[in-house]
Amino acid sequence: MSKFINEKTAKLTPYVPGEQPQDKKYVKLNTNESPFPPSAFAVKFATEESLRSELYPDPEYNSLVSVAAEKFGLKKENLLFTNGSDEALNYAFAAYCSGRKAVFADITYGFYRVFADLYSSETKIIPLSEDFSVVPEDYFNAGGTVFIANPNAPTGKVLSIKEILSVVGSNPENVVVIDEAYIDFGGESVLPYVNDYENLIVVRTFSKSRSLAGARVGFAAANEKLIADLKTVKYSTNPYNMSRISAAMAVGALIDEDYFTANCKKVIENRAFTTEELKKIGFTVLDSKANFVFAKKDGLSGNAVYEGLKERGVLVRYFDKPRINDYVRITIGSKDDCVALISAAKSVVKESL
Repeated sequence: MSKFINEKTAKLTPYVPGEQPQDKKYVKLNTNESPFPPSAFAVKFATEESLRSELYPDPEYNSLVSVAAEKFGLKKENLLFTNGSDEALNYAFAAYCSGRKAVFADITYGFYRVFADLYSSETKIIPLSEDFSVVPEDYFNAGGTVFIANPNAPTGKVLSIKEILSVVGSNPENVVVIDEAYIDFGGESVLPYVNDYENLIVVRTFSKSRSLAGARVGFAAANEKLIADLKTVKYSTNPYNMSRISAAMAVGALIDEDYFTANCKKVIENRAFTTEELKKIGFTVLDSKANFVFAKKDGLSGNAVYEGLKERGVLVRYFDKPRINDYVRITIGSKDDCVALISAAKSVVKESL
């Protein structure tokens, strides 16, 4: 760091993205990307829109918002599109946590803690249960802005609509943000309820189920007043926060419902295959409703599994943190990716005997 950095920024511990090694070709199962390319509609619309790249995008992204509102049964005023869902979360922390309390789990998406530090938020960290479940009652009357990833990351565990709404209803004086990055792989969304609660924000991404991780598209859904809050942050920081090409791709991804549905189905099927095959060779695998599984092998540390798989050309994610350092998070890829993973895992286990 330079001598010019301010004390607050110097103390930040940044979020660490999944590695993107360039040394050789890997079966890449470490960053929860889709194994499928973008929809042909998304590519077509992006190509057409690229011819207008000399112009700024519409800062309200009205075309995309209109399509999304119809798709999700919401009003245009309920939606704000962002540069990935991380930007939507950033806006929420800026609007509701700066100098206030942020409430989230001890084992969850790592960016929550980073944003809390960035905005000088007091934190209330709530431990997951022994089996890594989020206990809804732990968040009742939480006394701060609540952030719940559902399904949770990196565990993949999910809460029901009833459980989520019980948390929202018990916190009438605080905003509750439900991060549904992985909801399309088996969870139940509370998106239809955003107009029923004045304190509910739902955050979604196009990076996972709609194959647009590289395009950086996300959105927040909430009642009109909450969206106005978030827009205040947006227009105070980055009005043209998403490229017109990314917005066009998102329209195509929303229109191509058949492609989206088929890809989600394949991921769910491949998740079941991967889970069963890992269990056959002695792994413990948490029940996941995301596009990844969280697994451990007794007798092997999580780091040993990670390193062993990497040596065999398969990348997974390892978190060197208390409670979860025996586990690895494994993205569900194509069927061929999953077969390659199982083959490498068998070799790692055999070598350890």
